[in-house]
Amino acid sequence: GLIIPIGEWVLRTACRQNKLWQDAGYQPIRVSVNISAVQLMQENFIDMVSDVLRETNLSPEYLELEITESVAAKNPEFISSILYKLKEMGVHIALDDFGTGYSSLNYLKNFPINNLKIDKSFIQDIDTNSTNASIVTIILTIGHSLKLNVTAEGVENEIQYDILKKECCDLIQGFLFSKPVSKKEFELLLKKPAD
Repeated sequence: GLIIPIGEWVLRTACRQNKLWQDAGYQPIRVSVNISAVQLMQENFIDMVSDVLRETNLSPEYLELEITESVAAKNPEFISSILYKLKEMGVHIALDDFGTGYSSLNYLKNFPINNLKIDKSFIQDIDTNSTNASIVTIILTIGHSLKLNVTAEGVENEIQYDILKKECCDLIQGFLFSKPVSKKEFELLLKKPAD
């Protein structure tokens, strides 16, 4: 049962820190926070998110909540109603680890998704596994056709980066750019000009 208080603490801490960076003059960025099925199923989840945004004074457009396909599969109708309420508030929604587990185009059709995140298992050998390369291309095509941003997770080398760039992937994350860093180290990254 600790995921509820820990999840709320993580959300509040991420939103507070993002607002502090904005107030310090850094370029505004969207912070992503993973949400578990247990959190989403809480009666007061929407109120809790709203309270956190109000307390931290962070504009909802700078918050993205990430759910996995397995979370979406728990109770699709209920989850959909929660996600639509969050979207109405201005919060962005990402479908994380897309292509694993319970992949369903219904999620893309029925959920108010802003960002589709391709699971790293398809990225790892994108240069040597033609099936994975084809799956990535298909996910990118579907995502872009639905006017979604598509993020590739787990990019670790220049070859993967070049392939994804050629395929017009919107966002790329992984160790190629940075391993997890402390707040202080991240602030140094915020000071660097964008490439």
